[in-house]
Amino acid sequence: MTSPGPAPSLEERAALLREIGPLPLSGQAWPDWVRILAWVVLAVLGVQVVTTAIRAPAQPFDTVLAVVVVLCFVGLLFVSWHMQTSITTIDERGLRQSWFTRREVAWEDVRYARFVPMLFSKRLVIFTHRGKPVILQGGTRELRTAFVKIAQLYRRG
Repeated sequence: MTSPGPAPSLEERAALLREIGPLPLSGQAWPDWVRILAWVVLAVLGVQVVTTAIRAPAQPFDTVLAVVVVLCFVGLLFVSWHMQTSITTIDERGLRQSWFTRREVAWEDVRYARFVPMLFSKRLVIFTHRGKPVILQGGTRELRTAFVKIAQLYRRG
């Protein structure tokens, strides 16, 4: 991995923002097919849990196991809901994504950025001057294109 070069100038960043297009640029953080798949998997798991509970012999349930299964299902429901509603935004101030907690990075805090095209999500990994990486998902073609351009500008070295 190459080390990051000097921070882009204000003119280079302004050119990047003009190239990205009219701002703010907002879109779903996760692709439609991934969000749909999350709900399908959740539904299949829910049906499986219910049918297993119905077919179980008439003996008492293991309470701890039942609580663990319910908590895991609620956790998956929580993640699926946030995948459904999460929005990524790029504007003049920086980049942000709604998630369990708000992910936000100001342009001045970006030290290095890398585009990571994974199967289920296209990600922009941003390393800040504080050293803490922030990962943003791009579920639309426009966001993915912007991520590539941002990574190119902040990956010089």
